[in-house]
Amino acid sequence: MFEVARYESERKLVLGATIAIAASFYGAMFVALSPAYSNFDIEAIFSDFPQQFTEGFGLAAFNTLPGLLAVELYQFGWILVLGLYLAYTAAGLVAGDIETGRMDTLLPAPISRMRLVGEEFLSMLVPILAVNAITPIVLYVGSVLIDEPLDVTNLVALHALAVPYLLCCAAVGFALSVFLANESLAQNASVGVLVVAFLVETVFIGTDLEFLGVLTPMNYFDPTEILVNANYDLAGAGILLAAAVVLVLAGQWRFGRMDIQ
Repeated sequence: MFEVARYESERKLVLGATIAIAASFYGAMFVALSPAYSNFDIEAIFSDFPQQFTEGFGLAAFNTLPGLLAVELYQFGWILVLGLYLAYTAAGLVAGDIETGRMDTLLPAPISRMRLVGEEFLSMLVPILAVNAITPIVLYVGSVLIDEPLDVTNLVALHALAVPYLLCCAAVGFALSVFLANESLAQNASVGVLVVAFLVETVFIGTDLEFLGVLTPMNYFDPTEILVNANYDLAGAGILLAAAVVLVLAGQWRFGRMDIQ
């Protein structure tokens, strides 16, 4: 059982370790720099900035370690950069295998098409779980070393709730990988979809079009609310998981009925 998932997961171990190390180093850098931000007068600095900017990027607590990490590491690193990267990677799962001819060697295996691509998507859990397991440990140790320990519950909750968000981003790429069946096009489309979603969620805050944010994954994962205010959106995590399941099922359904050329 799950032979394809195990094989694909093993291939992504180096990728998972690399992402986790890079994210940990990036986060540790801001932990080390955080004492320099403690004297910032946030209200004075950002008083003239538009509401979309201050609320969209969670700048209210920028002069605290949780607030700094929420903005610099999670708002950009997790929500944007990591989400885009995972979507881009997942967009090559099926389309890339078709273009290289590798899919022709996998299809004769004694498993259904739907299960084949479903297990390929499951391998995306390796980098997602790796980065969300290793990074919080590094951040907490670093925060203790500078005598400003992070709240363990909030930190664990943030990384647990990040998993559904990142799965949803990867599922966007996976679905496009099947429906577009061209690796480059699928990858570019996945990045474009998430960038537009990020802009919609950020730019329309406080406007009459703010309601459009409910269509974006970013609307259901707010690092500042979790790390600074200890507000956990469990319903939002459920919505993200449901969206990921729907996208994966749609991709499986499409792949089970398409011609491989």
